[in-house]
Amino acid sequence: MPVSLSISEILNIAIGIERSGIAFYDIMSRSVEDTRVREIFEYLVIMEREHIRIFQGMLSEADERQPSEIESAEQPAYLKSLVDNAVFTDDMIASEAAKQTDSDIKALELAISAEKDSILFYYEMKEIVPPPAHPTLNRIIAEEKMHLRRLSELKEKMTAA
Repeated sequence: MPVSLSISEILNIAIGIERSGIAFYDIMSRSVEDTRVREIFEYLVIMEREHIRIFQGMLSEADERQPSEIESAEQPAYLKSLVDNAVFTDDMIASEAAKQTDSDIKALELAISAEKDSILFYYEMKEIVPPPAHPTLNRIIAEEKMHLRRLSELKEKMTAA
């Protein structure tokens, strides 16, 4: 039996992820010592805010009455699992992660993991939202991949030094 999730519900989940990302990267930017790491985290705060703006725009166009039919009953559970197990699920967890991160390399590793989780979530989200939203999601996925690349490159430079 198909499960119904409204596009609005899916977009609100995405907005929540981005808001938590802002809190996570903001806390992390204040907890690291390396200027390069701090700057990339500050940049990611700006990008997460832009993603919220994009999702809010999509939300204003979403029709609450039109649920997305999901053929697999497991897909909503999978999406929920991705969200629930993301590195930055809420401000408290982000704060705890920052306190437990005893090196800039570990901070980068947490951020890399978070970006991977975001990419997975947005690919799954693309399976649910209507096709007109796909170009926007493709752009956000490309940006998340770029974030992942930048974080990975910086980690590689720092570990090689």
